[in-house]
Amino acid sequence: MSIFEQRESNIRGYSRVYPTVFDKALNAKQIDENGKEYLDFFAGAGVLNFGHNNENMTKAVIEYIQSNGVLHSLDMSTTIKRKFMQKFVDTVLEPRNMPHRLQFIGPTGTNAVEAAMKLARRVTGRQSIVAFNHAFHGMTLGSLAATANSYFRGAAGVPLNHVRHQSFGCETPCMGCELGCGENSLQQLRAQYLDSSSGLEKPAAFLVEVIQAEGGVNVADKAWLKGVEQLAKELGALFIVDDIQVGMGRTGSFFSFDDYNIDPDIVCLAKGLGGLGTPIAMNLIKPEHDDHWSPGEHTGTFRGQSVSFVAGIEALKYFDDTVLMKDVARKGNEMREMLSDLDARSDVQIRGKGMILGIDVGDGDVAKKIVATCFENGVLLGACGTGGRVIKLIPPLTIDDDDLNKGMSIVIKATQDALEAG
Repeated sequence: MSIFEQRESNIRGYSRVYPTVFDKALNAKQIDENGKEYLDFFAGAGVLNFGHNNENMTKAVIEYIQSNGVLHSLDMSTTIKRKFMQKFVDTVLEPRNMPHRLQFIGPTGTNAVEAAMKLARRVTGRQSIVAFNHAFHGMTLGSLAATANSYFRGAAGVPLNHVRHQSFGCETPCMGCELGCGENSLQQLRAQYLDSSSGLEKPAAFLVEVIQAEGGVNVADKAWLKGVEQLAKELGALFIVDDIQVGMGRTGSFFSFDDYNIDPDIVCLAKGLGGLGTPIAMNLIKPEHDDHWSPGEHTGTFRGQSVSFVAGIEALKYFDDTVLMKDVARKGNEMREMLSDLDARSDVQIRGKGMILGIDVGDGDVAKKIVATCFENGVLLGACGTGGRVIKLIPPLTIDDDDLNKGMSIVIKATQDALEAG
């Protein structure tokens, strides 16, 4: 037995899906100890938007460490934090006229969601959060309450309260659509909240993903999402967008909602924000809400992740022009085109935006076979959605065309073979 089997917790998951020991990685490739190469269509669940060991980022990090730059600072002011903040404001916020402040939370996305929910409750004086079916927002208790997956929720050991789940737009099949479908459900929900005899208290916030990545690559309808925002504002609730997995250029623009005409009160970011794969989480908060925080009221040991600031600055440079985002749009369209034959099948549905695509094969066992076959043939990918029925494709945005085409061919053949075999 290996040290992993002997000593690592039984909680480990991905090592069971990918039963090998990885040793090296570069851009869209990982190499195991036996020298076998794998095309990475998983990319750290959206962390590695700019590839493994991005040359610009590794160079900047090495130079920073060799210069004795501050590596840990809690939330003290540092030169590198100032550089990151200024770059983020100049590159992302000011072009969008976003007045939001930057709150550095802790190392992971769930910390960002926890802080957002906590602040919404502070601002409004209310307790309940509205989240949505198939949502994934994290594994700590607050964000887990907003996560819909029963497998994850079942591990909590305590009641997960103060969150009410609604249908995510017009779902097919519409899970939990007792209020109807899409915009109609919002109108009925609005009527309930405005009815003083409904017994339904107004919420502190509406928490939503524009694309439910772990939930099955479900893309929000624009009119419906705008309606969610309008309802939140009418009820005096905050409108929170979790852009943790699908932000940082994944959809062909910095935010997944850049073409949605919405104005979130809070945006939760993490994963690809640190560029290189080191942890960082950050909330963008409108000033009038941020003013409700008192100093040190929400804290954490790893709020000032300097290595992530260094690499994150290099990541933000990709948004100084439109070169990468145009390339993401092109690659995303090509991926769609390559999947067209599968999409034409009655037993498959293709969903997504930019370079996050889902292949819904309708059966978790079939999807599991596809993932295993792809691994055997040198492609890493994962399954998501209800029962793990959706194959999720999230390669690095910087993947070479040859690697993209090769990987897609392997995925398509594995999917076709699995579907034919039943």
